[in-house]
Amino acid sequence: MIRATILSSLCVVVLSGHVGCSRGYDHRLDGPVGKDLFANDSAAPRADLPKLSGQSTVNDYVQYAALNNPALAAAFNAWKADLQQIPQVTALPDPKFTYQYYIQQVETRVGAQRQAFSVAQTFPWLGKLKLRGDAAAQAANASYQRFRQAKLKLFYQVKDACSEYYYLVKAIEITRQNAKLLEHIESIARIRYKTAATGHPDIVRVQIELGKLADRISTLEEMRKPVAARVNAALNRPINTPVVVSKASEIGEIDLTALDTLLDENNPELAALDRQIAAEKIKIELAEKDYYPDVTLGMSYIDTATSTGGRSPNGDGDDPVIAMVSINLPIWREKLDAHLRQARYRRSAAVQTRAAKLNSLRSQLKLIAYRYADAQRKIGLYRDTLLPKARQAMTATDAAYRTGKGSFLDLIDAQRVLLEFEITLHRAIADRAQRLAELEMVTGARPAAKEIKGDKP
Repeated sequence: MIRATILSSLCVVVLSGHVGCSRGYDHRLDGPVGKDLFANDSAAPRADLPKLSGQSTVNDYVQYAALNNPALAAAFNAWKADLQQIPQVTALPDPKFTYQYYIQQVETRVGAQRQAFSVAQTFPWLGKLKLRGDAAAQAANASYQRFRQAKLKLFYQVKDACSEYYYLVKAIEITRQNAKLLEHIESIARIRYKTAATGHPDIVRVQIELGKLADRISTLEEMRKPVAARVNAALNRPINTPVVVSKASEIGEIDLTALDTLLDENNPELAALDRQIAAEKIKIELAEKDYYPDVTLGMSYIDTATSTGGRSPNGDGDDPVIAMVSINLPIWREKLDAHLRQARYRRSAAVQTRAAKLNSLRSQLKLIAYRYADAQRKIGLYRDTLLPKARQAMTATDAAYRTGKGSFLDLIDAQRVLLEFEITLHRAIADRAQRLAELEMVTGARPAAKEIKGDKP
């Protein structure tokens, strides 16, 4: 009966520690992406990656990067790893089992004591385990927000690089069209030169302009290589993999007045700092609990032989069972006070860090919003006003030159202005897409939009 009691007590103590492993752990923290999407450490490409082709859009590249980028996978796995801290800190300490063998047996009235077995379990002061779990949960939530921030940063990098690449493609296309136009002007100048209607310097001037355009095309072609490398780096593909973006992002006019609200409500950096502040506050409560002792309960069983010498006293050979309780004595107040002060200082530091980050993000947001509005203004100006007038001027100047009423310099200037206006318009379109992607990264959400005219000139 005594041995059965000891075994039952041992089971109770061990099971009490096992139950503590899940206390305070909410599996719903895994969220909608609870599956280990990035658990595969193989270098081989994933089978579920979208196929990128000549018809792929910026969103297709974003989707590809979301599934294949190693930095995002690292942030995801860091969050999943932090989640595993919760069941660890909410579990009871490991129970202690002790075996003692008496090298020299202890003779007692009821027999010699030969060996002893004991088991003990420490129970932290009331509330400690829950507070530890709450602090770990807040730390895991902060890690999730850092994963969100990594995702937003990756999406911005892909959209920024793809928009730049698309601009270079359009700039090369426009420049080549203008080069063909100049070649046509050169042919007209040669005809007029043969009829003595114009001089040889006009032909030289157009050849100079053609040389400048050829140099611009070469520069733009070379610039595509590092921009394509940026895209491939974000997608975790070989650097020299061809990039073809068939269509720019469709963008509507956004409400710039609501950006501060979006920042406060959705920015993952601020959300992570909020979780850190909450965790530090819990750690203050936990430090206050250190002033109270932890309790250790235990039980020992001593194996006792029967007495020798023909004596048969009462309880002869009975195995004693000993119950034990002990507490630690938190008497070193200086250490405990320092721990509490440390927790308070860390919370204050977290609060000040959040305030500094908020100020920095708001100033950054103002600059991005200005650049977005400036790009939006330029799109309207060049698309609706300057570019139509430049085309009209080019047509009128070309007609005047053909009839001998206009100068060749006017024709070259009109062509140069038309080229610069077309390039500037597409530069503004790319800038607007890049600034919108940056706004999404900083605010953590896409700003409200309304329909506007298309971007095509």
